[in-house]
Amino acid sequence: MKWRKASTPAGVPVWSHDGLICTGETYKSAVKLTFAKGAQLKDPKRLFNSSLDGNTRRAIDLHEGDKIDEAAFQALIREAVALNESSAQRSPARRR
Repeated sequence: MKWRKASTPAGVPVWSHDGLICTGETYKSAVKLTFAKGAQLKDPKRLFNSSLDGNTRRAIDLHEGDKIDEAAFQALIREAVALNESSAQRSPARRR
């Protein structure tokens, strides 16, 4: 959990592996999963449906009743982990 504030006193759920992978936020009509380096990830099943205009992040907005392609979601997570691992290997500060 990070980024505690009045609107999210418990903080924002954060998933990471050698760096930030994804954050989760709840809104009245959706749950938003924002991938920190989403613009660099392949998304052949087009799971990303939000924050598509930016150069860095991409998000998946989930609404009640939505079905998600589990295999495609797992592949997206694995790709994000691999991207972070490759970045960590190239960064001398991360090799300590």
